[in-house]
Amino acid sequence: MTEPDGGRPSIAKPTPISGFPELLPAERLAEQQILEQLRTVFELHGFAPIETRAAEPLDQLLRKGEIDKEVYLLRRLHAADGEDADSSALGLHFDLTVPFARYVLENAGRLEFPFRRYQIQKVWRGERPQEGRYREFTQADIDVVARDLLPFHHDVEVARVMAEALSALPVPKLTLQVNNRKLIEGFYLSIGISDTTAVMRAIDKIDKVPVEVMRSMLTDEVGVSAEQAALCIAFASIATPDAGKLGFAISELVPETQWDPLLGEGAAELQAVVAGCAGLNADRVTVVADLRIARGLDYYTGTVFETRLAGFESIGSICSGGRYDSLASDGRTSYPGVGISLGVTRMLIPLFARKKLGASRSVPSAVLIALPDEQHRADCYSVAQRLRARGVPCEVAPSPQKYGKQIRFADRRGIPFVWFPAGASSEDGEPAPDTVRDLRTGEQLAADPDSWLPPAEDLRPQVIRPEQ
Repeated sequence: MTEPDGGRPSIAKPTPISGFPELLPAERLAEQQILEQLRTVFELHGFAPIETRAAEPLDQLLRKGEIDKEVYLLRRLHAADGEDADSSALGLHFDLTVPFARYVLENAGRLEFPFRRYQIQKVWRGERPQEGRYREFTQADIDVVARDLLPFHHDVEVARVMAEALSALPVPKLTLQVNNRKLIEGFYLSIGISDTTAVMRAIDKIDKVPVEVMRSMLTDEVGVSAEQAALCIAFASIATPDAGKLGFAISELVPETQWDPLLGEGAAELQAVVAGCAGLNADRVTVVADLRIARGLDYYTGTVFETRLAGFESIGSICSGGRYDSLASDGRTSYPGVGISLGVTRMLIPLFARKKLGASRSVPSAVLIALPDEQHRADCYSVAQRLRARGVPCEVAPSPQKYGKQIRFADRRGIPFVWFPAGASSEDGEPAPDTVRDLRTGEQLAADPDSWLPPAEDLRPQVIRPEQ
């Protein structure tokens, strides 16, 4: 690295780092609009915002299981040998659930339960980068957590809130798939399988392997009979948006008289979640009972969620979560919860890459103040400030080029209006009033910076879907 005459270091052409996506301005503006839409829905339902620290003790991060190879260790560059190598070592959080559990324990005496939180934050995960999977990404979580007992109706509420939030987003149609771990375990017990966890973990891979491979996994690796394997696969094939049909579909595999009590309890809860989401915007989000959804992590105890984006099913679930009856515990009190996490980056990056999502302009400015000459720069700044005082984002042209070039400069950046200050042009020797031109229609009208406003849809960049 060398330093040019200005004293600032020069940088050779950088090499991109995979898995750490960076957005162009229009993409970032679109992302911000989407995050704001999520915040609006979450807060309308009474969820309070929190933000937790980026680092957590390593022993706490590793308690979630099956994630140790993906945790980024945090340590000083010149740490002494052995320093930070004990249980007090820090790692960057790989999701928002682990830090939230710690946050609840540390602040339990200052929180009102049930505590409703939303959290939109970066997380880091050291996995192999590919489409839909990144090393640094943004998640948007909502959770309801209680002390000792969390009523089931919160499962329904969390599903409704996230479905409502997703339905407001300008993305392809989404399918929110819901299942219930009690239902799954109860079904396996009803057909004589005792090692329900092993079967559940195998079935969780059903979308990734052919049916014959799944059958072999169940019989050869898990040890169930061929008949039990066939029933498990048939059970996992049940999917319906009609809550009323769920019990009938299951009873065709196992008569209701043979149902384990867990199966009946889980079926009732799943039906309640699906029915509770009825009436939402089905054109944007479809909520279905999908019995293949198992969620491989062991801490889920009831309702589980996954979500697929139409046309992008290959990237997997973009929004997942469920009920966990032991989010946290201090040894005397337990804190059960239910929550769902939206992978914002996982959802948006593929859409940006295929030009299926963007912003109406690449800058916040709704107006460019044309600059007739350097002598009028202060006057132009004054006009801009008067517009900004009334909430209109604007900027002054960087140089007093011919107006045609200034107009093209605004047009290239998507700025819809150009403001021409008084005296910038004249007819019959008389100074012209301030005028503003709509670059899309060519219409130019007299305007006063103390009263003029652009249309509401032009005030801020809008998220657009180019194919529409």
